[in-house]
Amino acid sequence: MKKVAFITLGCKVNQYDTEAMIELFEKEGYKVVDFNDKADVYVINTCTVTGLSDSKSRQMIRRAKRNNEDAIIVAAGCYAQTAPEMVKQLPEVDIIIGTNNRSRIIEYIRNFEKENGQISLVDDIMRVREYEDLGVTTYKGQTRAFIKIQEGCSQFCSYCIIPYARGPVRSRQPEDVIREVETVAKNGFKEIVLTGIHLASYGKDFDNYGLLEMICDLHKIDGIERIRLGSLEPTFITLDFLNRVKDLEKVCPHYHISLQSGCDATLKRMNRKYTTSQYKSVVELLREKIADVAVTTDVMVGFPGETDEEFEATCEFLKDLSLSRMHVFKYSPRKGTPAYKFPNQVEGEVKEERSKKLIKLSRDNEYKFIKSFSGREMGVLFEQEAESDSGFIEGLTSNYIKVRCKGSKTLLGKILKVRIKNAYFDHASGEIPEMPV
Repeated sequence: MKKVAFITLGCKVNQYDTEAMIELFEKEGYKVVDFNDKADVYVINTCTVTGLSDSKSRQMIRRAKRNNEDAIIVAAGCYAQTAPEMVKQLPEVDIIIGTNNRSRIIEYIRNFEKENGQISLVDDIMRVREYEDLGVTTYKGQTRAFIKIQEGCSQFCSYCIIPYARGPVRSRQPEDVIREVETVAKNGFKEIVLTGIHLASYGKDFDNYGLLEMICDLHKIDGIERIRLGSLEPTFITLDFLNRVKDLEKVCPHYHISLQSGCDATLKRMNRKYTTSQYKSVVELLREKIADVAVTTDVMVGFPGETDEEFEATCEFLKDLSLSRMHVFKYSPRKGTPAYKFPNQVEGEVKEERSKKLIKLSRDNEYKFIKSFSGREMGVLFEQEAESDSGFIEGLTSNYIKVRCKGSKTLLGKILKVRIKNAYFDHASGEIPEMPV
């Protein structure tokens, strides 16, 4: 039996794509092994969101060849898509796919075995108009199922390489999404997470069917108890949207609303499509309409031209909002984006200092948010055994608080009522009042 090994770099969308490719290999009779084991084929699903991502992708390609010098090495994903000529120069790589035609990966391997010469099959992704439905039917070792419903982005933020890696917006057909979620429910999954490159754009290429309609249809599926949404743009959250979803009890009260900067001048250079006042209004609307809502975000520091005053404006804005969690990251120049050539690039040391300051603020805010639920009973979907505490398990509330409490692995995959006890900077401790038999 032939063996195949995978490694996935980057986002949840990449992870979904890898799961889909794993199924293709398994149907062909391959055995999936750990990436560090000896395999006949290695698939590196690459990322290119930062320069570090590119470097990591190259490292994994080289590691695969060291694991087995006779193996077939496949470079797929965003880095392979945006830098195919550079990837071609890596002597370890045999097949280059990119972010389209991954459904034909077995065919490409067969062709390589016949020809035994490097194959590059990277399309002009900007010309691709059809969603490539890889479809996942089995989920291994997970308690939440990530459902990819959308591909591509047409926002063209000045710093972002992803539109060039993933192409224009393509939405997955509703019936295909519903069929996959029905399968997930039959397999015992309680929570689904809707993902995409630009989730808010789902349905832009359809007539009269968008993300809200999709949520409503998925809400009807028996067995699914939670629907969690991936990252959304603030402009997507409207009063009409919230009035329609606030009574859908399966929709998790957790909204990840991308910010990037709390300074309007910086947002304008980033080519973001909103202002700080609009963002604040969205957060206030969410807190007004959705009980116990968690609002999380992404914040970039060190964007070209970000002065000390602009950064301080971001700090003050975020202190005022007191979001429940922030993913803080440093600007990374990406060749091919407008910001790559912007003047006044910020020094690395300055980025580091700013990052540390916002990370501390995020931790303080997260602690306060978690502490506000002390003494409450909340449903927790238990996902894994706690690595640091033997005999403890952990999982997430619907509003994205990690909770750790005493329990056995037999409880994994179940949603149980937990009394929240103590708060820590990144999780809460709790106890299960009524332990199931």
